[in-house]
Amino acid sequence: MHFLLRRMGFYLLTLWAALTLNFVIPRLMPGDPAAVIMQRLGGSNSPETLKAIQAQVGDQSAGWLSQYVTYWTNIVHGDLGPSVLYYPTPVTEVIRHSLPWTIALVGLATLISFVVGTFLGILVGWYRGSALDGMLPIATFFYAVPYFWIGLVALTIFSVELGWFPVSGGSNVELESGFTWGYLSSLVSHGVLPLVTIVLASVATFTLGMRNMMVTTMAEDYVLLAEAKGLPPRRIVFSYAARNAILPNISAFALSLGFVVAGATLTEIVFSYPGIGYHLFQAVTNLDYPLMQGIFLVITLVVLAANMVADVAYLLLDPRARES
Repeated sequence: MHFLLRRMGFYLLTLWAALTLNFVIPRLMPGDPAAVIMQRLGGSNSPETLKAIQAQVGDQSAGWLSQYVTYWTNIVHGDLGPSVLYYPTPVTEVIRHSLPWTIALVGLATLISFVVGTFLGILVGWYRGSALDGMLPIATFFYAVPYFWIGLVALTIFSVELGWFPVSGGSNVELESGFTWGYLSSLVSHGVLPLVTIVLASVATFTLGMRNMMVTTMAEDYVLLAEAKGLPPRRIVFSYAARNAILPNISAFALSLGFVVAGATLTEIVFSYPGIGYHLFQAVTNLDYPLMQGIFLVITLVVLAANMVADVAYLLLDPRARES
């Protein structure tokens, strides 16, 4: 309990620091959101209109202390203001519509990467020195290659050249008609390439991590004793070696879930996929301070929560951590 309370205090301090940076960084960028909205709206440029918009998105000419107090007051009340890019749509509405896209895509890709990567890591680690070791250079290649490069190659080959998949977007069928077969098939066709891109780029992380831990664990005395007893190889692999070697991978998976909300930003930009990462890019390029801050707030909260879950999971899974 003392450990959890100490970690909770650490995460609260981290939350304050992250949200303070979330306030400072956008204001170091040139430009004024209120002026951007006035330019987009056109028409009247009266001082009254400018003041009304500044009351909604914040007056950048006011002192930083005043803006900081207003910023925290709005966060406490759940008011993230209107989006500059999608004015007058509230930031919470933009996030509410884009978040499910990212969770569905990146969440499913992370789960597939963890399951496939962990299983491959167990096999490669157990049969080290065999032909399966030939997977290591391939895994290392995909581990080193950036997401967006794989996405661009996949987009060029399978969308532009072959025409098997759509070039951009999340769906070309509206949801108003319900979850029809046409809508679901459109979701799948638009999501296959981004999903495969993320899986290829991230599965190597779990594969290499699990393989290295398996090699280390199989040198432990309890594994050698199990082999000396003549236990079946399958039981040795899964009940003795993999059970202990998987702990770091579970922690990595828990942390990866925290970054699901952040999305694979570059992948979403390449495919124009309507998730959080794509909207974050649009917010940065259009000086949409409220939307930037709202997205960073959601990402910060989820990442810290995932770290807390990882700490608790490690305590429950590893008795050595509880002892220490």
